[in-house]
Amino acid sequence: MTKLKLGSISDDKPVKLTVELPAQLHRDLIAYGEILGQDAGQGPIEPKKLVVPILERFIATDRGFARARRTLPKRDSAKRIP
Repeated sequence: MTKLKLGSISDDKPVKLTVELPAQLHRDLIAYGEILGQDAGQGPIEPKKLVVPILERFIATDRGFARARRTLPKRDSAKRIP
């Protein structure tokens, strides 16, 4: 079993995302989805379902971001930019 940074992908409500990716990054997402699906005993996972968990994982493990975020003033959640 391959040790990947992402775990299983939960089947949440679909998220619409429009973004242009370099072709190589798209191929890498396809390969990642194939490996992750294979490790989970299921079929390939679509690249669009990988984007959110990858970004969440990236932000959660970025120590520089965490330090910088602590220095930001607290904002009202209702005023946050979506």
